[in-house]
Order: sequence, then C-alpha cells, then structure tokens
Amino acid sequence: MNNDILLSARDIEKSFSGVKVLKKVNLEIRRGEVHALIGENGAGKSTLVKILTGAYQKDAGIIRYNDTEVELNSRHDAIKLGISVIYQELSLIPTLTVTQNIFLGREKDTAGILNKKSMRKKVIEIMDYYGLSVDPDAIVETLSIAQRQIVEILKALTFESSLIIMDEPTASLSSKEAESLFNIINNLKQKNVSILYISHRLEEIYRLADRITILRDGKNIAVLEKGQTNPTDVIRFMIGKELADTSGLGRMRRNDKNVVLKVNKLSCKGVFADISFEVHEGEVLGIGGLVGSGRTEVLHSIYGAKKYDSGEILFNGKPLPSSIIKNIRAGIAMIPEDRRNQGLIPLLDITRNIAAPNYDRLSGRNIWVKAKEELAFCKEAILQLDIRPNNPEIQVMNLSGGNQQKVVVGKWLMRNLKLLLVDEPTAGIDIGVKEEIYNIIEDLASKGVAVIVVSSDLKELLRVSHRIIVLRNGRIIKEFNDGFVSQEDVLKAASGITREEAEQFEQ
Repeated sequence: MNNDILLSARDIEKSFSGVKVLKKVNLEIRRGEVHALIGENGAGKSTLVKILTGAYQKDAGIIRYNDTEVELNSRHDAIKLGISVIYQELSLIPTLTVTQNIFLGREKDTAGILNKKSMRKKVIEIMDYYGLSVDPDAIVETLSIAQRQIVEILKALTFESSLIIMDEPTASLSSKEAESLFNIINNLKQKNVSILYISHRLEEIYRLADRITILRDGKNIAVLEKGQTNPTDVIRFMIGKELADTSGLGRMRRNDKNVVLKVNKLSCKGVFADISFEVHEGEVLGIGGLVGSGRTEVLHSIYGAKKYDSGEILFNGKPLPSSIIKNIRAGIAMIPEDRRNQGLIPLLDITRNIAAPNYDRLSGRNIWVKAKEELAFCKEAILQLDIRPNNPEIQVMNLSGGNQQKVVVGKWLMRNLKLLLVDEPTAGIDIGVKEEIYNIIEDLASKGVAVIVVSSDLKELLRVSHRIIVLRNGRIIKEFNDGFVSQEDVLKAASGITREEAEQFEQ
C-alpha cells in the first residue's frame, strides 16, 4: 500500500431489508488531503460514512487504516483509530452547556472532581486558535442552529484525529461562519490531517477539494483530481443528465389572484416587528435575510408554533387561530428547517411518518385505521416522490437527508393544501433532489396553493420565487416584485446596503 494513503475502503457492500445500497464501493483518502464525497441523496454517501465510523457494519469488503486492515464495530473503534465525524444532523444534548457537550464522556478531573476551569480553558483556546466564537457557558438549547453547528465542529477538534469526516458542515452556517470553517480546514490540512468532506454545495467542493469521489445508486462513478472538477461533468456524473442553468437572475412578477394569507403588522418583542405582507393563490413568496433576521420565527408564528405579541394574521379573510391542529385541518402545512427534530419521528418507519398528520383522513368516521389502507396510503407517497429505498418499513433515520426530506414533503402532499410554509427546503440535499423539490413547489403553485419559502440559498430563492421580501433585524426592508433580480440585489438588501450605497463605496 502507498504510504500516502491514510484510509482505503475496497469493495464495500451493504444492504437494508434485502435492498443493496452499497455495491462494491471503493474510497481512498490520502494523508493531508481534502477529499470530497458527493452524489445524489440515496447514492450511498451517508451509509458509507456510517460504516467508516462504526455506526453500521459492512456486509463485505476490506477497510485499511494506516496500512493495517481494521474492523469498525462501534464509534469507539473509529475514534481510537483517529477518525472523528461531524454529522449533518446535530448530536448535542440541548440542556447541557457548550463545554459540557464538547467534553461529554471525556470530562477532565482532578482527584475525581470535575475540572471545569481546565475544560473551559481548552474550549476557549480552540476557539481563539481557529477564529470561532460561541459562549462556552451557554446552554445549547439557547443557541441558534448555526451556533450549534460550531459546537459540533469544536467537539470534533478536541480529538487528535488524523481523519475528520464533515457531513454538510456549512448547511446552517452564515457565509462568515463558513469562511471560518474553511480556515479551519486549511489549518488542519497543513498539519497533515485528512478531511473527508461531504456537501451538496458544489462551489465549496471546487474551492476545497483536492480530489472528488462521485457515487450514484450505490456505485462508484468517478474519482476526479482537482484540475478535473468541471461543473458540467460533475453534475452529469452525479445525476446522469444535465440540468439547465438557473443560477443567474430571477424574474419577479405580481399575482392578482385571491389573497390566501394576509399578515398585518405582526410583532414579537425582540424577534420581529411590523411584519406585513400578502400571499396570493398560486404564488410563491420567497423570504430572504441573514441568519437571525427573524425569517423562521415569522413562519412559526403563522403556523401556530410561536406566539406573537401584536398584529393579525388572516387566512382566506378570517383570523387565523394560533393552533397547529386547526391550521392543519384548514389546509396549512409546514416543512421545518430542522427536519430530523421537527419534521420526522426518526425511530418510526416511512409508513407511520407519512400517516402521522393524516389519520383524520385515514380513519374517516371510524375509530380504527386499517393497516392495509395505511400502507397503501404510504406507498402512494413513496411512488409519487420516488423515495429510496422504496421499502415503507424502513426507519426514516436510516434514509439519506434528501429522502428524509421527501418523507416530510410527502405527508403533506396527501392533504388538500391551501398554504405551504417551507423553511430551508433543500438544506443538505443534492442538486438532483433539489430539482425534484423545486418541481413540487412549482406544481403546487400551479394548482393554486400559496407557498412561502424561506431560504439562505440565494440561487434557490431566485429559482422558486415569484416575489421576494427581505428581512433584516426583524423587519422587512425590501420587496422585489417586478423585473429581474440578482443574488447581489438580495444579498445587499439583507446586509442593509442599497445599490446606490454600494456604488458610492466602489467609487
């Protein structure tokens, strides 16, 4: 074996319930390189990572680490070898502090007494060294998702690992926080630490990766060196077809159909203030803004999941109750940003997850729901959305991120929707499934459903929106409702910089 190779996985196979999800997959990671692993959701990336970290056991194949054949039967085995992982879905304990989470299970002590000062000092040293910022004494449940992601990164950095696996690490980070992560990666690389980087953001792959391994349908498709990372070719390898370029300008247009939702001077102290807008039948309203601008909280207030202090929300001309159950029955649905904790029941199978908000329809006038009807109901959603694997008995925790999102979407498509609220619809989802989600949104709009989409991905916002409002510091500061709009226009508005001010700065 070449001494430059840190990890070699050869002919790896894995099946779930008779469905083969990895088919003789190969992966080689060199010392001190950033190696990207990409592919559509369902391609096998997450399964391969879980095998490399001991969460799953392979059915066949050989793994060598530091030129020694190894068996990974637990995460402890991986950590002992020097393999750390930052999962896409966060694994923090909400009620513990940042420092307690970072050292959970590895607490420092002096004569049997916890050495809190020593642990806190270590956290601060790491943050200072890598340019990260979070309160080491803060309770995790009080932090934003972006801040929690930073805690996950800090947690991984406390291990003296020779390989760090990062699964969608920037999915919830602002651009500034992402830049800090990229600096971390460069520092680790200089110290001969290898990074296995998994992301659906191709611009990050082109920027960071020394090599790319591409999977499709559980098989190796290509291994590309840095100079071979042509965007068109990479997309073709990933999905087996070319996509039209929709990353440029977005064309805004007004809708004069009936008003489905009217929000009037909605305020929540310390979060957002004087929020007013309308959404019409068949319209997709995009909401942009930086992390912390109040976008998600506005959606939660509309859905009935968050109380607001003043203002009114009208649905089809009538006051909207602050009740999730009543709003669901009225035809309102929400796809949350945190799909694992808010959109799914991970330990239940696909059937139960899709059926969960639909038992009123399945039962009708009866008390009991027939298992046969429930299964048929689920199979219809699986077929409609092409959920993979298509086995309704698989626990959703074992699905890829994109297929989990399809389950979240699928349970609502089985209802008579009037208003769909979508928060970060494609976070951590590959480009192929993104197109499927976009097509679903467009199809719903064409049928008269009003849709509100919150997204940090400016290309996405321009791709799906008919109009865009931009929030900053909890207030609407700009609306784009006519003509062509660029990513730059939206970003400047979100940053509080007008086009005229930008031109003055450039002079």
